[in-house]
Amino acid sequence: MLASHLEAHLLQRGFAVTLRLHAETIIELVTQEHFDLILMDIMLPDGNGLALLSELRERQRVPVILMSALGAEQDRILGFSQGADDYLPKPFSMREMDVRIDAVLRRVAYEHEAKTRHDDLQLIVDNRRCDVCHAQQWADLSGMEFRVLQVLLDHSGEVLSKAFLYQQAMHRAWSLHDRSLDMHVSRIRRKLLAIGYNSRCIETVRGTGYVLSPTKA
Repeated sequence: MLASHLEAHLLQRGFAVTLRLHAETIIELVTQEHFDLILMDIMLPDGNGLALLSELRERQRVPVILMSALGAEQDRILGFSQGADDYLPKPFSMREMDVRIDAVLRRVAYEHEAKTRHDDLQLIVDNRRCDVCHAQQWADLSGMEFRVLQVLLDHSGEVLSKAFLYQQAMHRAWSLHDRSLDMHVSRIRRKLLAIGYNSRCIETVRGTGYVLSPTKA
């Protein structure tokens, strides 16, 4: 069985490994524990890996490498568009898998320090926790809310279009009637206000998108 073979190989490499075969147990698990990486097959016994990946991306920023016998270009593009960090077509060697895992982990470690202070905004950003802290209080953001806010933080003072925010934070194209970004921003504002932070720092730019203004933080 491939899953058991991969588990044994990764354990031998020194990784702590948690093996799950069913989609219904994965969501609950990742919301309760921290993982550095998820290696996931698209074809699950009780569900579709792409649908599961989409749900994971709503909750967590944990890196995901998809495995699949569906190695056509269209399948790979679909996997990346759903938020995959890498795509491993079957059959593959253990050596190739090791190289891809190491590359993803290096990239994540380089891109995201454990905590980043934004002194001008009076916020502490915890990338492992996927949350922000103000005055020693955590906002309790969802995974998607955190990604939206992080993109705004990374481009503080810049007016960002909805199309850009959808692509960078939500990993999908924007459509005129899609209001999900607006709902995420509304929830972010509400949660920031609940911890005593000025929610008006995220301004709506009519007809364009949003801007995070340090002067209003």
